[in-house]
Amino acid sequence: MNLNNRKDLVFLILAGLFVSNAILGEILGGKLIEAGGYIMSLGVIPWPIVFLTTDLINEYYGRSGIRRLTLLTVGLILYAFVVIFIAMAIPASSISPVKDEAFNAVLGQSQWIIAGSVTAFAVSQFVDVAVFWLFRDATGGRMLWLRATGSTAVSQLIDTFIVLGIGFWLPGKIKTSDFLNLAFTNYTYKFAIAVALTPVIYAAHGAIDRYLGEQHHGYTPPPNPQIIEG
Repeated sequence: MNLNNRKDLVFLILAGLFVSNAILGEILGGKLIEAGGYIMSLGVIPWPIVFLTTDLINEYYGRSGIRRLTLLTVGLILYAFVVIFIAMAIPASSISPVKDEAFNAVLGQSQWIIAGSVTAFAVSQFVDVAVFWLFRDATGGRMLWLRATGSTAVSQLIDTFIVLGIGFWLPGKIKTSDFLNLAFTNYTYKFAIAVALTPVIYAAHGAIDRYLGEQHHGYTPPPNPQIIEG
């Protein structure tokens, strides 16, 4: 990667935002909050940035760019959880202001939540890529709002039900009725945010276009190889 190359630099910035917010979303996801009488996972806070960067990386770097970044992020999420578990096994000093009980209560997610969050993230991202390019190909590269919002709407429906199903419902931590209520509430929030982000996506798209210049507007798939008959 050449940081003097503008397209490489843009990818580095988008990838950094993507990875950091994905990891934060996974770590924060074990805490449930109440907003306006509705229960949601705290992990919904950083996810709008993941939505935004997913669409922009898809747009400028293609399927392979986001797929490779997704696999890298899954590995980094697992690495983060391994480090957290090692940290939990190390006893706190007697003078530590953060005691073991508090530290473990905040960061000690169960194996079910980790399995659910990593599975949901990987599946939803690959679905997002497929739906994004389905809409992009069908519209001939027009209607950015449709592929951005449409791909997020489909992928996050899958993500929400997988992560909450594996993390909370399958191990019996919440009842089926609570699971369905929590899932629909989380999904409604994510869908509303995806719609609200549409102007931001257009603004970011325009800013990147201006920064990269005319020769780098969006991602163009390579042409199919021609068969030359002898």
